[in-house]
Amino acid sequence: MKFKTLMTIKAAVCLGFGPVLLLFPAWILGLLGTAYCTGSALTAREYGAALMGNLLLTWLARNAEESLARRAIVWNLFAYDAIALAATLVLLLRGVLNPLGWGIAAVYLFFAVGFGCFLVPQK
Repeated sequence: MKFKTLMTIKAAVCLGFGPVLLLFPAWILGLLGTAYCTGSALTAREYGAALMGNLLLTWLARNAEESLARRAIVWNLFAYDAIALAATLVLLLRGVLNPLGWGIAAVYLFFAVGFGCFLVPQK
């Protein structure tokens, strides 16, 4: 997959979920089978803000040529998605999320592998 394509897909996913988490945290948390409270609303909204930051990063950097800056962006996104995958798996295995959580894990896996591929030296 091309870098621009992966970045565009990541931007689209962030656009799809970021505003929903910012504006409707109770709805999205309920959909995932988790309880809504003041603390979870704060966390959901902060996560929505993080996704909006990822949206800007991925959209604005989608045309970046191979460089030290692009490599830093790839490392950042790889680490973000790999850590988020691990955190999501912990929640799933503890029964905090309902089966829809596996979809979230699959998205994180897709992006972790995708960005990880750009960290492997190309011949």
